[in-house]
Amino acid sequence: MHNFHIPLPEGIYGELRAEAERSRRPATAVARQAIETWLRQRRRAVRDEAIAVYAAKFAGTPTDFDPALEAASIEHLVQSEQEER
Repeated sequence: MHNFHIPLPEGIYGELRAEAERSRRPATAVARQAIETWLRQRRRAVRDEAIAVYAAKFAGTPTDFDPALEAASIEHLVQSEQEER
């Protein structure tokens, strides 16, 4: 594990300490969780953007439409609906 020093504005520091007190956890644990959550959200945003770029690039091309996959999907949906009845 590595240590990382982050100077915080007084307001954010106060909120961090208050949350640590409320949750009865060390402020470092609260900060670590907040950073982990932010990094996970950033990874998802980067992934979603990459998917959007890919989808825009290949929209309307043969890569965009797979007749065999569409047929299998329709067959699966029809079969699922029949099993529910």
